[in-house]
Amino acid sequence: MRAAFKEWAVIVDALASGRQILALRKGGIREGRGGFQVTQPEFWLFPTLFHQQRELVLPEARERYDVIAHGFPAGEVLRLQSFARVVAWRRLESPAAAERLRGQHFWQDAVIAQRFEWGKAEIHALAVRVFNLPTPIELPMRPEYGGCKSWVELESDVSVETAVPALDDQAFAERLGRFQRAVGV
Repeated sequence: MRAAFKEWAVIVDALASGRQILALRKGGIREGRGGFQVTQPEFWLFPTLFHQQRELVLPEARERYDVIAHGFPAGEVLRLQSFARVVAWRRLESPAAAERLRGQHFWQDAVIAQRFEWGKAEIHALAVRVFNLPTPIELPMRPEYGGCKSWVELESDVSVETAVPALDDQAFAERLGRFQRAVGV
């Protein structure tokens, strides 16, 4: 698999540990007028500190933020350990729709409100099943991976054969059901 989804490192950590199954995405500046699109059914979770700010996550995520930011690899290294499979997604067209997902993610309400105020008034909510490799893989960070964009294509294919689910089937089904009830899937 070569597709990778850039996300705040603290959110990748929450997804990889099973503390959340939800990714909320407005889209990067480089995605143009069309904005974010769910173009990949499976992808690596590409942790980044780009745009990540401690005060923009809920207090319970801030301690993990501090640990992650302190131990983040040097700028020339991309460390991958988790990949995600999109199970369900919805385009949310109002802050009220996003508020129904409160408690299922670590973003502050203000972050979500700001995303609705910028550009097209919508964000995407993706419910993902996450799988983790037993040992992280380190790849060279390439210049084309940088910048404000959601999707990157890795230079080479990375195997997912040894990955195991972050959550067991029952725990994942419960969280997925909660997501689906909140967004009306």
